[in-house]
Amino acid sequence: MADYDVLIIEDDESVRTSCIQSLEIEGITASGAGSVEEAQKRLPPAFTGVIITDLRLPGLSGMDFLQQMQASDPAIPIIMITGHGDILTAVEAMRSGAYDFLPKPFSPQVLIQQVRRALEKRKLTLEVAKLRQQLAHVSDLDSRFLGHAQPMCELREMVRNIATTPANVMIHGETGTGKELLARCIHDLSGRPGNFVALNCGGLPETLFDSEIFGHERGAFSGATQKRIGKIEYAQGGTLFLDEIESMPMAMQIKLLRVLQERQIERLGANQPIPVDIRVISATKADLGVLAEQGEFRADLNFRLNVIELPIPPLRERREDIPLLFKYFAGVAATTFGRELPEIDTVKMQNYLTWPWPGNVRELRNEAERCVLGMTGEAGRHGSDHVLSLPQMVEHFEKDLIISELSKHHGNISQAAEALGIAKSTLFDKVKKYALQ
Repeated sequence: MADYDVLIIEDDESVRTSCIQSLEIEGITASGAGSVEEAQKRLPPAFTGVIITDLRLPGLSGMDFLQQMQASDPAIPIIMITGHGDILTAVEAMRSGAYDFLPKPFSPQVLIQQVRRALEKRKLTLEVAKLRQQLAHVSDLDSRFLGHAQPMCELREMVRNIATTPANVMIHGETGTGKELLARCIHDLSGRPGNFVALNCGGLPETLFDSEIFGHERGAFSGATQKRIGKIEYAQGGTLFLDEIESMPMAMQIKLLRVLQERQIERLGANQPIPVDIRVISATKADLGVLAEQGEFRADLNFRLNVIELPIPPLRERREDIPLLFKYFAGVAATTFGRELPEIDTVKMQNYLTWPWPGNVRELRNEAERCVLGMTGEAGRHGSDHVLSLPQMVEHFEKDLIISELSKHHGNISQAAEALGIAKSTLFDKVKKYALQ
């Protein structure tokens, strides 16, 4: 980021100096350049201020510079300094995207007024862009990692807080809870420009580990007919996702630990180390601390990988999300298969609410797809030993309805209460009762 608010491009040194002094007296930091070529060298890639440029300059003209900036960053306000005979050119510049123009001679007061307005516009533009980016990220995370249960709300908030950091992450969760999906969400929110590279540690033979992870040079071993880029190098600048990390053999763990410590790799058959910049997200359904105590997992590798721990709750611990998830998966399946969205009766939904879901969200998605295709799995057929009472069923329905209305109205209590036909204070009480966020 630049350490000045205004960049002035003016070949007349006296005019340039006078403008800088006038602005700095008013607390506006400014810097000057005698030509477009000089300004281009000094202009930072993320400049957040305003540019003032003369139309007539040695080398590239102010109009040429305006056209270049419109192509690279049209949001930067550019004020054109014009002579008496350049008014028509100034009007053309305004049509081409210039913020305003200053006809010579101009007073310091006019300069300051225009610059203040331009800086306010620039500030507002940057704030709107930042807000849109934040809203896009929030919406993306909420729409991809669904759930209104409190543990899910807390998990999404943790993801937003740590996504842009370089810290390694360990995701804990049972089979089918969505560990890889969460890892992809973290990568997408991180802003890292590199690839998201996923590797299942349980499905990789130890004999192929070195070649798969580090890559190899042509002729490194029999059958290596061409150079191969390994997973770590392919994730350069991005994220390496290691699923089922608990199943990684000890010999592989040692090699991975060395990479994390030295931040460099060597392809098989090469002697030149390659620096790597990766973020590692691991996933496990086991307690690595216990495995380390038993000598089945390296404790030092666990410490390296488990900087931030993100637990994903199993579906049975957030049953209130089952109706929402089922409706979502059924809607996707109906669109995919070209079928009508089926009606779910009370008995079947009660069966879903009481089923243990050992396969978690993945199992629920499969059940929703079967339902759309006119079939019913074990979850929908089973007779529950814990039949919900009428008050419990009413509570489930009420909670689901409140969540739905709050979502529609973006968390606005007043609008949701009006839509539900209840007092705002009553809705507050129910939100507190069901621990909704």
